[in-house]
Amino acid sequence: MSTSNALPLRPLGSSGLQVTPICVGAAPLGDMPETFAYSVPEENALATVRAAFASPINFLDTAAIYGYGESERRIGLVIREMGGLPAGFVLATKGDRDPETNSFSGEQFKRSVEGSLQRLGVDHLQYVYIHDPEHTTYENVMGAGGALETLQSYQAQGVIGHIGISGGPIKMLMRYVETGIFSAVETHNRFTLINRSADPLLDLCAKMGVAVVNAAPYGSGILAKGPDAYARYAYQDAPPAIVERTRQLAAVCQQFGVPLIAAALQFSLRDPRVTSTVVGMTRPERVQQTIGLAALPIPDELWPRLDAVGFDTLDPEANRFQ
Repeated sequence: MSTSNALPLRPLGSSGLQVTPICVGAAPLGDMPETFAYSVPEENALATVRAAFASPINFLDTAAIYGYGESERRIGLVIREMGGLPAGFVLATKGDRDPETNSFSGEQFKRSVEGSLQRLGVDHLQYVYIHDPEHTTYENVMGAGGALETLQSYQAQGVIGHIGISGGPIKMLMRYVETGIFSAVETHNRFTLINRSADPLLDLCAKMGVAVVNAAPYGSGILAKGPDAYARYAYQDAPPAIVERTRQLAAVCQQFGVPLIAAALQFSLRDPRVTSTVVGMTRPERVQQTIGLAALPIPDELWPRLDAVGFDTLDPEANRFQ
């Protein structure tokens, strides 16, 4: 693959930023075995960030809460090593609740932003999402002195460039998108070969000109490694129905000579409503491997066959946080 035009840039909503259709997800780089069921040594993480910065991908996604700041700290080590963020690269992070108390106050978001600046070693955050607002109320986020007002204050000072919303429950995310305040929304584990509950959100964003950043196209791993090697979906043990459906998806892909992981990635990449797809990477070779999977030819006939296997349309957290 040519690295010059392999990954064309797309507008990140109304932000004015241009991003590649693949985004490096840095959550596992924070060494979070309780979430991902494996550890990531620091040297692996640093090598992966270096590989990302050297690749055609120009978009990296992290958060203050990933590994209690470890993801940002490791990324910051490479940024300092390189003398700054590479030109044209877009680094997105997230303002987070207190991991110990779950506080979602404006004061907590000040601590979150200041911590991100310190760990990343930068004086400007290009893009900051309000992260996982399902852990508080809409009124707390949007009200006076809340998370949004705090981030907007930093934005007015030039410390933050743009603000988005990132979380789980789809109805909740749609309520935030409908305000017209956010230029991008990040959803995870809800637009995959297995679960498509984010469809209404994607339709809404397409109508409003809001960018969709679709994270976890592999369902946190089962669609990448297969159900026998990694029987987990959305960061928890996969129920038997999902394991069986993944086996069926893998069998269909095998009939077409297509790796399941490539189909899972391209399912997200091929949808015009999705601006960028976040793929977690923990080893440097995964960067180029992912670019290769994105370019792998897939017959058009495969997609209806995969649809016929079936998929969930119910938000896995429809009855929580609402």
